[in-house]
Amino acid sequence: MSNYKLEDKMVDINKLSQDALSDKRLFKELLLGVKSKDNTIRSNSFRTLQLISEEKPEFLYSHWDYFYEMLESSNNYHKYIAIYILANLTQVDEENKFNDIFDEYFAIFGGEKVMNASHVAANSPTIYKTKPELQSKIIKILLNTDTIHQGKQKELVKAYVIEALRKIYPESPDKDKITEFVKEQLNSSSPKTRDMASCFLDRC
Repeated sequence: MSNYKLEDKMVDINKLSQDALSDKRLFKELLLGVKSKDNTIRSNSFRTLQLISEEKPEFLYSHWDYFYEMLESSNNYHKYIAIYILANLTQVDEENKFNDIFDEYFAIFGGEKVMNASHVAANSPTIYKTKPELQSKIIKILLNTDTIHQGKQKELVKAYVIEALRKIYPESPDKDKITEFVKEQLNSSSPKTRDMASCFLDRC
């Protein structure tokens, strides 16, 4: 069992994230933990590293390749974790590593797995904010969900797209295009997507 109680569902994620910054052994255990087959260990490890990637992204940046390898994995849980961590690491991406993997990252949005596609959409506002040079490409992908995403639950994915566009909208020069896309979703076959569209338009 872990010395840091990663198998404990009630473990303090905030404390773990702080301790990991100075405890190399714990940090190594977290890196191994995100690949664990134990759901609790994997979840606790991911939530801890996710918090670090949000608050201290520079601490994880040197491990970019580790998370990139997870993005390439055939394991969908590994992909899911990498989708979040790599998006947060764009905050400190001075070497423009994300730019090199942009197509691969967003190719997941075009895949058949609704979970991973949805979470690429959910993380796109972070990338939009940190990578101005990629903004037009990100908007184009999100607004073309119908032709890009190949899964059977496309209408559900659009709910995540709308939420992403809601966060992007205030700073976007493409407000008219975004509004037009969202209006079209008022007739979606997905109740969640219809609700998200209505909520978006009410706020706008």
